[in-house]
Amino acid sequence: MLPLNSFRILDFVDILIVAIVFYKLINFIRGTKAVQLLQGLAVLVIASALSKAFGLYTVNWLLRNTMTVVLVALPVVFQPELRRTLEQLGRGKILTEPIPFLGKEEYVDSTKTSEELVQTILTLANNKTGALIVLEQKTGLQEFVETGTLVDGLVSSQLLGNIFVPNTPLHDGAVIIRENRIVAAGCFLPLTQAVVSKSLGTRHRAALGLSEETDALVFVVSEETGTISLAKSGVLKRYLEEKTIRKYLSEIYQPKNNSLSFYFKKWRENNEE
Repeated sequence: MLPLNSFRILDFVDILIVAIVFYKLINFIRGTKAVQLLQGLAVLVIASALSKAFGLYTVNWLLRNTMTVVLVALPVVFQPELRRTLEQLGRGKILTEPIPFLGKEEYVDSTKTSEELVQTILTLANNKTGALIVLEQKTGLQEFVETGTLVDGLVSSQLLGNIFVPNTPLHDGAVIIRENRIVAAGCFLPLTQAVVSKSLGTRHRAALGLSEETDALVFVVSEETGTISLAKSGVLKRYLEEKTIRKYLSEIYQPKNNSLSFYFKKWRENNEE
């Protein structure tokens, strides 16, 4: 370990640059499937180390060879993310994006978001207006976001109602919501390959298809019957009522504050008591 008096300003700058680069990369892949893939790779690395430590040589050999195959396949699996990274790096977008916790305090009223979604879904159902609303969970949906039109607006019943007005450009696609913001509209989703009832239309098949590939919750409003459905984990729950909708949304949206100053304030209050 180097003595403290030998630590230079340039060393601090060096560490800061590396930290920012890693932060940008982690923040960039946070909204994609790459996060789950990297988590799986981390599990393999830890399991390989443990098997070696406990003398499980056959298991260790199998894990090491599995990791070799995975590392070779990574460029193919991450091809969309790599392409998008290089494109945004060329435009300078990655370097110019602000670091969130250094910005101003932002309060996220998730309770209001949940209420806006409930009112939107019920209104669309009463008017028999077809709709496809995707709520992103842990699995990033960035690849599907890029198939639609970027919105980046707070969730509101007025905005969602306008998006799904019949015969408008974004009416037939899906709206993707990340936390309390509408990220994009008019997005294309993968259709399920499972055998489903002939009474289910394209929206229901798309909702099932996305729920099979990701952990997203997808609400569907039928334009023929006004029926409200929810696709989750490859299962379609139909004929939902207001109470059930609120139950599912309450599991996702809880009041929270995402600013660093908020957490520091709470820590200071707890230590002063």
